[in-house]
Amino acid sequence: MWNRPALLNWTANLLYALSVVLMMYAAIFAVVHLPIFPLREVNVEGKLSHVTHEQIRLIVDKHLKGNFFTLDLIKARDAFQKLPWARSVSVRRRWPDKLDVVIEEHQALARWGNIALVNTQGELFHAASDADLPVFYGPGNGVLEVTEHYGKFNQILGQAKLHVAQITLSPRRSWELTTDDGMLIALGREDMETRLNKFAAAYQSTLSQLNVKITYADLRYPNGFAVRKPAQTLQKPVPNSPGELVKKA
Repeated sequence: MWNRPALLNWTANLLYALSVVLMMYAAIFAVVHLPIFPLREVNVEGKLSHVTHEQIRLIVDKHLKGNFFTLDLIKARDAFQKLPWARSVSVRRRWPDKLDVVIEEHQALARWGNIALVNTQGELFHAASDADLPVFYGPGNGVLEVTEHYGKFNQILGQAKLHVAQITLSPRRSWELTTDDGMLIALGREDMETRLNKFAAAYQSTLSQLNVKITYADLRYPNGFAVRKPAQTLQKPVPNSPGELVKKA
């Protein structure tokens, strides 16, 4: 090797080049860690109804460490993503001293029992809400299926001025609906929309005109449906005062 000048020159040049690269890397590393590139502004965008300024300020103070170059974007995004109402988050640097954050919030559609909320994409998320929302019940793999059918069922019942307050999907994929006025509708497992359309039409044209509250409708018959009204109970007069009788409400 020592009697081969060409190889020695090539080795020397390689070592020189490596030393230059290492020196440049060290210089750049030192420069980017200097306090001359502070992150001065965090811009948060999105239609925010539930994410608060206090939550954002807490994340900025606690999790956004480093300057413009050294800030870990993945950790920053994950910190915002942990907000209960945040569905998706994107972050990016903007020269010379800004961080842009875009938050997409969940849009609550219903409650999944008493466990979680359901958004409009049929995804579960855990957050607090005092909104009056319909309630979904079903197997763990049925969230998206129930969400998709909810819109169709609600649209059909809307023709009869009824609205879905609760949907139950059994493990055998049998459907039950409860309307906002307390009527239970058994749909079964087949031709649900066809059956519900026929019932909604009949309810609008006939049943709603009878001035009788329907408590149960069974739509699982091939050529029709059955309805049930509340059983009437006899009211016994009870004394209110001497010489006077009233009916107990």
